[in-house]
Amino acid sequence: MKKNVVIGVLGTVLDRRGKREKRWNRWRPTVALCQQENLRVDRLELLHQPQSFTMAQQVAEDIRQVSPQTEVVLHSVAQNDPWDFEEVYGSFLDFVSRYPFDTDSEEYLVHITTGTHVAQICWFLLTEARYLPARILQTSPAGKSPDAPGALGHYSIIDLDLSRYATLTSRFLREQQHSTSFLKSGIETRNPGFNSLIEQIERVALRSSAPMLLTGPTGAGKSFLAERIYQLRHTRHRLAGKFVAVNCATLRGDNAMSTLFGHVKGAFTGAQQARSGLLREADGGMLFLDEIAELGLDEQAMLLRAIEEKRFFPYGADKEVSSDFQLIAGTHRDMPQWVAEGRFREDLYARINMWTFHLPGLAERREDIEPNVEFELARYAREHQTQVRFDKEARNHFLRFACSPEASWRGNFRELGASVTRMATLADQGRVSLALAEEEIGRLRTGWRTSASPQPSATELPDVAQYDLFDQCQLQTVLSVCRASDSLSEAGRRLFAVSRQSKKQPNDADRLRKYLARFGLSWEEIKG
Repeated sequence: MKKNVVIGVLGTVLDRRGKREKRWNRWRPTVALCQQENLRVDRLELLHQPQSFTMAQQVAEDIRQVSPQTEVVLHSVAQNDPWDFEEVYGSFLDFVSRYPFDTDSEEYLVHITTGTHVAQICWFLLTEARYLPARILQTSPAGKSPDAPGALGHYSIIDLDLSRYATLTSRFLREQQHSTSFLKSGIETRNPGFNSLIEQIERVALRSSAPMLLTGPTGAGKSFLAERIYQLRHTRHRLAGKFVAVNCATLRGDNAMSTLFGHVKGAFTGAQQARSGLLREADGGMLFLDEIAELGLDEQAMLLRAIEEKRFFPYGADKEVSSDFQLIAGTHRDMPQWVAEGRFREDLYARINMWTFHLPGLAERREDIEPNVEFELARYAREHQTQVRFDKEARNHFLRFACSPEASWRGNFRELGASVTRMATLADQGRVSLALAEEEIGRLRTGWRTSASPQPSATELPDVAQYDLFDQCQLQTVLSVCRASDSLSEAGRRLFAVSRQSKKQPNDADRLRKYLARFGLSWEEIKG
């Protein structure tokens, strides 16, 4: 049987509790814990201040009288200020670092009832961080007053291994599910890859303040998700400042420097007043730089220093300013390719690439079209105070088209939202009819046909006569997708949107490159 070892601090108030015989009529936590009928204390490691040595000896002697089998070991631990967190934590850490724990033959308990509140918190932190291989022991008097009858009081043991507590762990699970649902705005998405992505983002959002990079096609929801991440962190008190967002594609020249970093009066022509800049506005909060790949190289260099050192020079200034912000960046570009071409600084990419999440486009999440249609209808109702519903036939007809390969959804969720808004606006008596749904489908078809790249003719295909009509049609579709995509990876994700879900490590770019090679084609030739 393992020995029970209790580690605790002498309570200079509660453990004193009067002199001579009076002390036996009052609850003294350190003495009482050694008198518990169902708690065997084989050894008590009692920490005390040097000036409290006489009192510690008295308590040790009292314990020997009521519990002869308990060995009491006194440890003098000096603390100039028992209310100073750093000093108390450091002294306790020094003690446990030197202590010869023997978990094979001894069980350890940390008594947190005595000592200052600072001492109790430090014991908890050390135990929770596993510097102490122990459980927490808490004692309390029998009644509301320590002088009430029943001086032995009660004790409880708390194991910080939460896997032992089904109720607590289920509650944590519910909280996590609530957080992931919050990030998705309550949309019950059905795509397993996207749900797994959001779960990982939820964990990172609440555990790390490092920069995050959201990639994906335009309209995939990067801006929307960034703001939800901010709101989640804000509600959990991970940051106190505001959310500041800017689309870097709109910034050029002096305007880029001024918008991001601010400027001093007279820094350039037209700078009649000083400007603080978005980085300083985001101090204590979150800065979202959408389309970060569009920043110029000079702005990238200044941004890197601002991220790493939290300091930078406003445009035209000779004095630094500071701003402590959390960063989320977004882009639809193929960043490794952008870096390889010299358009984006490699050191800045390495700094913002710690947490990178790719948001798939709508065409890769067709099973999520239906719940997103319902979400857009609900949003329209909130914004316009008007309830709109689909007729059953209209709803089924629109969803069949929206989920079919014919629907390219080049504008992704933004385009779907616009489509639903148009139907809701035109709906009479708040009902989207079959005719209205068909009209919207025609509008979408026309828009995609107008904006689509010209389809290659049969004469443009290599040695077309040697291929079946099936191969010709398939290749035409592949070429169309490639010409509408910004990178080989993006085209691969769109073309293999379904089959890639079953692969542990989908390499869409490699699959597409091999397919094109069958026809003697390359990505560079298609895009050139």
